[in-house]
Amino acid sequence: MKKRMISLLAAGILVVGSLTGCGNTTETESPAAQSSAPAAQEAAPEESSAAQESAPAEESSAAEVAEANTDLSGSVSMSGSTSMEKLANAVAESFMVKYPNVTVTAEFTGSSAGVESVLAGSCDIGNSSRALTEDEKAEGAVENIVAIDGIAVVVDPANTVTNLTKDQLISIYTGETTNWSEVGGADQAIVVVGREAGSGTRGAFEELLEIEDACAYANELDSTGAVMAKVASTPGAIGYVSLDVLDDTVIAVQLDGVDATEENIKAGSYSLSRPFVMATKGEISEQKPEVQELFNYLASEEGQELIKSVGLILPE
Repeated sequence: MKKRMISLLAAGILVVGSLTGCGNTTETESPAAQSSAPAAQEAAPEESSAAQESAPAEESSAAEVAEANTDLSGSVSMSGSTSMEKLANAVAESFMVKYPNVTVTAEFTGSSAGVESVLAGSCDIGNSSRALTEDEKAEGAVENIVAIDGIAVVVDPANTVTNLTKDQLISIYTGETTNWSEVGGADQAIVVVGREAGSGTRGAFEELLEIEDACAYANELDSTGAVMAKVASTPGAIGYVSLDVLDDTVIAVQLDGVDATEENIKAGSYSLSRPFVMATKGEISEQKPEVQELFNYLASEEGQELIKSVGLILPE
């Protein structure tokens, strides 16, 4: 009996010791776990704080740019050259995207009419696809050259004549040469197509060839697009258009063996080129802020790329 009681007592002591050991293990692991949890919690706020500091900085920068662009408001009106339609529309669209509170409008009434409008104060910018005259400058028009355009001589797509000398071109437009056979082509009447009086393209073309008021036109049309369409659809037709509107509906003839290209115009080997002018009444610095900013935009890298994208040449 004594032996049995001793055995039971020993067993009880072992059980208590075992339970006590388990309890001690739990108590020693818990503080370590607890101490690591706060550390993780402390690290998380630091990372979150850093991210929050970075995000507001980026948002702030974008907001400042947006605010700067929306600070400029008002309107810019352009009027003039139909040859500058492609450029004017591209400038208007991209400028209004950049400055959403500015409205830019463009009318295409011809170069002379555009310069007259800016001098009369009925528009902000007069688009002219020719150099300004001394009389226009004397009245206060300022010649702001934003691009250089080549004038391409075009014939209908069935024409076999692909090269003319300058003298032959002059002879055709003054009415001395009336049949394509006289310049190496088929026995076919020449249909001389040109622009209306007051057109910058016509003014530049006639001035460069020194045939002002001496042309014998069969058709005088009021836009570059109309000339392209007429020449493309009329057998024996010849016309002149801006280099940037050329397409495969017509043939651009060589002049003295030289193609009408940007490279040749820059090199001076192709003679028919003219300035694209955005005339103002007074210097740019005297214009209202939105007009000044439009010229700043045209002088920027983005604006220069836009000018090149519509097929024009940057002025030197």
